[in-house]
Amino acid sequence: MKKLFTGLQPSGDLHIGNYFGALKPAIDLAKQYDSMICVVDLHALTTVKNGDDLRKNTISVTKDFIAAGLDPEKTIIFQQSQVQEHTELAWIFECLVSVPFLMQAHAYKDKVAKGIEASAGLFNYPMLMAADILLYETDIVPVGADQRQHVEYAREAAAKFNNAYGQTFKEAEERILESVAVVPGTDGKKMSKSYGNTIPLFGTKDEIAKSVMSIMTDSAGERPAFVYAMHLLFKTKEELEPLYEAYRGKYKALKDALVEDIDAAISPMREKRDSISDADVIRILKVGSEQARERAQAKMKEVRQKIGLSL
Repeated sequence: MKKLFTGLQPSGDLHIGNYFGALKPAIDLAKQYDSMICVVDLHALTTVKNGDDLRKNTISVTKDFIAAGLDPEKTIIFQQSQVQEHTELAWIFECLVSVPFLMQAHAYKDKVAKGIEASAGLFNYPMLMAADILLYETDIVPVGADQRQHVEYAREAAAKFNNAYGQTFKEAEERILESVAVVPGTDGKKMSKSYGNTIPLFGTKDEIAKSVMSIMTDSAGERPAFVYAMHLLFKTKEELEPLYEAYRGKYKALKDALVEDIDAAISPMREKRDSISDADVIRILKVGSEQARERAQAKMKEVRQKIGLSL
């Protein structure tokens, strides 16, 4: 069975952009692949600077994965920091790639442009992500469109290592569902916490309504484009056409309908999430991290031998 790898940062509450861009594709594909889901807490250190927050977020995002449909009995769900081979392999890749190569990273330039401190960790981020992917003989990486370059970087890291030391790493492929790769936020831009334009994934109905009512609309149009674009995530064009014809120009009614459809989709997941305890999560991550570590150690034994670290 081919292997799938994906991960989410425990950097705060998830929104529906995270769900459609990463969680749902991974969940839909998980049954077809030998799947590994990584809570990338080391990546989160580039933005989260409070230990208590990181611990809370790690537990929270794991609950999100499970509530959204991942079965920990069939999928390995693990904590990145508990598998030290990730950072070891990242350092090895950093010794192979150049500074100009890393300077081309779109995500790095975008974050610095937004005022995020240009830390060495942020700069080297793509090589840690490459290590995440390549440690596990990954075939498929479900990512949002904005993460495509990071998977390309992983392939480049694999190629550089293979050229230097012989065939060792498989070059993974990104899997992007184009229809939902970039989920629109309440302002029409890509939904992102940094833009403050999100709709909470596990929010209450009132919280969902507050976000939906803030969606920007064009008073000159008969169909609010951003409302409609978000609605297409939950219903088909055929289902929406009668609604948008019946309420042409009536933005409040259309937003109310969107609130109902979002809440109907999220409510079962929200109830399941509430039933998962912190103790459940700690147990799942412990078991998953042990399984991941066993695979990672086997791969790193081969890597150490090839590069001369094993005497």
